[in-house]
Amino acid sequence: MLQIALTLVVFILAVIPMGRYMYHIAVKKKTFADPFFDRVDNRIYKVCRINRKGMNWKDYTLSLLMTNAVMVFVGYLVLRLQYILFLNPNHIEGMEPTLSFNTIISFMTNTNLQHYSGESGLSYLSQMLVIIFMMFTSAASGYAACMAFLRGLAGKSKDLGNFYEDMVRITTRILLPWSLIFGLILIWQGCPETFGGNITVNTITGKLQDFAMGPVAALEIIKHLGTNGGGFLGANSSTPFENPTIITNTIELISMMILPGACVLTFGKMCQDRKKEDKTAKEPLFGKQGRTIFAAMSVIFLIGLTICFVSEKAGNPVLDTAGISQDMGSMEGKEVRFGIDQSALFTTTTTSFTTGTVNNMHDTLTPLGGMVPLLHMMLNCVFGGKGVGLMNMLMYAILTVFICGLMVGRTPEYLGKKIEGKEMKLVALVLIIHPLLILGFSALALAVPAGLEGITNPGFHGLSQVLYEYSSSAANNGSGFEGLSDNTYFWNITAGLVMFFGRYIAIVAQLAIAGSLFAKKRTKASIGTMRTDNVVFTILLVFIVYIFAALTFFPALALGPVAEHLTLWY
Repeated sequence: MLQIALTLVVFILAVIPMGRYMYHIAVKKKTFADPFFDRVDNRIYKVCRINRKGMNWKDYTLSLLMTNAVMVFVGYLVLRLQYILFLNPNHIEGMEPTLSFNTIISFMTNTNLQHYSGESGLSYLSQMLVIIFMMFTSAASGYAACMAFLRGLAGKSKDLGNFYEDMVRITTRILLPWSLIFGLILIWQGCPETFGGNITVNTITGKLQDFAMGPVAALEIIKHLGTNGGGFLGANSSTPFENPTIITNTIELISMMILPGACVLTFGKMCQDRKKEDKTAKEPLFGKQGRTIFAAMSVIFLIGLTICFVSEKAGNPVLDTAGISQDMGSMEGKEVRFGIDQSALFTTTTTSFTTGTVNNMHDTLTPLGGMVPLLHMMLNCVFGGKGVGLMNMLMYAILTVFICGLMVGRTPEYLGKKIEGKEMKLVALVLIIHPLLILGFSALALAVPAGLEGITNPGFHGLSQVLYEYSSSAANNGSGFEGLSDNTYFWNITAGLVMFFGRYIAIVAQLAIAGSLFAKKRTKASIGTMRTDNVVFTILLVFIVYIFAALTFFPALALGPVAEHLTLWY
């Protein structure tokens, strides 16, 4: 418990200065690093001929989509032709067409769902030019969309910003420097960073064993910092080459938590009270609106962490019946060097912050322990990754204001803007498309032979595996139960479609909401205005999130992890 508490304390302490730094980048205020980064950014603007003119939501969205489309096309070609390109010392063949489709969509949407094993499926060129490159650009795209969305809600700027400028500033001032700092720590702790081929060694048992090498540290740090997920190696962050020590485990935890948490703080500072701004006054530490959203996210996170931790500590009753000691809890699929504490924390964090990396096998979690990451991906608003979690939680905040406004017969308002039919239709689209993708494609997989062939576990756990696959895809998470035989035409194509629609339909609708609210005049608060910056609203918001989840996902969860838990214990 102390390990978990210390990690969360470090997270809170780290997120405050990072949130302040991201706020200054979002609103183009001065930072200590400007003298250096201004030169770098200006050179990029000049070479790429970037016009930094402000955009409306349509131009911003189109720029995001077209940029992502070009990178998808180039990346697909590299994956297909990697066998004839350079930096391929292990002579890996080109990737199969449907697997290439799934992989390129996965990494461009910041999902990083891997239906391949990294050490045997990709050349070093593909690992760097496709995987690592898109880990930077997909994360930057998400954070850029979040910044534009927050500008729309705050209504303090003249427009939503310039997508290309946001991409450059996020990459050069946040992702690259922090990746370098944290990456050097990983290398110091034993994470490989080399262009040499695989090596064969004599083990202490006298047997020969092949070890996959490569630029592991570079991929490892951006996969966490950019909330990407995936891994250089098939065993992901459970292998000592990706996650050697408790220090690297903590670094990976903090790095995947810090930017999503900082986004919430940035939101609070951007939406602070504007009645009588005093330019000489100190900036608020968190901002009342950000504090409310952060508290709601934290409550849901801590509830999930507690359930996962307690469930894994309780172990498997079948082993108790067989007389097998479980003093350490359910250690199946977990690394001894991390134990239950760090495994439960990593599991809850990676699916709450939609990173998709794992330091234990999620398929071997206890039923309720496995339900927590599954549920948090279904919610897709518990901090989330690349700014998307904050945007989704704000959809729930608008829904909460709308429902409560109807109860008292008032036109709902959020941040001084009236919420009307147009905004609510878009909010409904964002909130409904997510369960539709998960449940619709899960039903398809259970109805056709091609889907059933991939299920390796019969009964309740098999359903959980299917739900997890599509929940991970729709939430752009990327982790998996890994019990599925998913490298087939059916799973590659359907998961690719879920990742694509789960990413871009939501972003387009959310930017449209930002554009709509940005164009509205701010109304003055009255005695009947519902406050959205107090404890009452936090409680209401948490209840709305759980009620929505119960109405949409409870039947599926009842037939999966809940039923599996009941069969084990009763």
